[in-house]
Amino acid sequence: MRTHIATAGTADLHQVLADHHRYWGERDLRSLHLTALVQEFGETCLVARAEDGIHGYLIGFVTPTGTGYVHLIATRDDARGTGLGRRLYSAFADAAQRRGALRLKAITSLGNTGSIAFHRRLGFDAKTVDDYDGPGRSMVVFQRTLPLDAE
Repeated sequence: MRTHIATAGTADLHQVLADHHRYWGERDLRSLHLTALVQEFGETCLVARAEDGIHGYLIGFVTPTGTGYVHLIATRDDARGTGLGRRLYSAFADAAQRRGALRLKAITSLGNTGSIAFHRRLGFDAKTVDDYDGPGRSMVVFQRTLPLDAE
């Protein structure tokens, strides 16, 4: 099924939250889906729409120091393995560069092996940073320079 990537609106975020389990399974990440990010950085928050709904989304923004930060990226359970995550990242990288970004950054938990492998395939360097999310809360931090040559 053909998907079209477009900027996200708050109604898209509400739809994603209504179908949260389709994107995240048993992991409850609803608290990370901040409406303010979509309202304030709508140009770099993206959804992949198809006839049967939202197949994937990316919530991101560009920092004042030129970093395109990906806060969340997810694909729906029936859209995984189709290259949609790569397409969303590519569209975000383009939008971030238009807004002055020179690099990309994202983070994940140490146990999220799928995310770690995905980001490495996109050419990100992955580094474990102790106490990144508070005392005793290490995270994997991904960074890479732009442009993103998503193949």
